[in-house]
Parts: sequence; C-alpha cells; structure tokens
Amino acid sequence: MYNIDNYKNSRNFIETVLEARRYEHNLDNLVIFAGACQSYYEAILSAGANYASAPKRVLIDMLDPIIVAETVAYTPVDKFVPLAGIISNTREGLKGIGGVQTRGQYREGMPGI
Repeated sequence: MYNIDNYKNSRNFIETVLEARRYEHNLDNLVIFAGACQSYYEAILSAGANYASAPKRVLIDMLDPIIVAETVAYTPVDKFVPLAGIISNTREGLKGIGGVQTRGQYREGMPGI
C-alpha cells in the first residue's frame, strides 16, 4: 500500500506537485488538487497538494474534483474552505477525497466588480 511502484500514475502526480511547489510554496496562493482513482494519497499530500484522492484507494466520481475546485473558488478569501462540507458533497466522502485547511479564493470588488 505504501510503495509508489504499486500505483500507475501517482509518481507523475507527485513530481508535478513538487515542481509546482518549487514556484509557489504558499498553499493558499496556489491550490492544488492531485490524484485520481486509487492514488497514493499520503505521498501526494506530502508533496504539497492541498487536496488529493483517494485516502481509501477507492474509485472516485469524475465530478468530485470539480466540487472541490468550485467550493475553493467561491469561498471568500478571508475564510477557510469548509473541508467537511466539501467532502460530504462528494460521492465517496472521506474514502474518496481528503485534504488540508485552505483559504478560499473568491474576492469581491467595489464598485461594480
């Protein structure tokens, strides 16, 4: 379970996350969702992803990452994304998606923006 060679694409996800974090270390300035069905969840999060799939090595729904991205995008920048709220809206819940505390990315502007 904890051997990277047991996963088809996780090594690529991990390398990509590490490369992205070389350019932007701050977890709130660059929000990364990485992984796919049955990925090496722990290694992907350790590499620097904010969210990853799948803690219990299950098949996730193709819309689950979109639910996470949409929630991050529409949570105000002065608030943390409600992690339990995101996960409860996905098909597999805690078995399929996990992550770390992350600030929202939505900014309001005045006037008229």
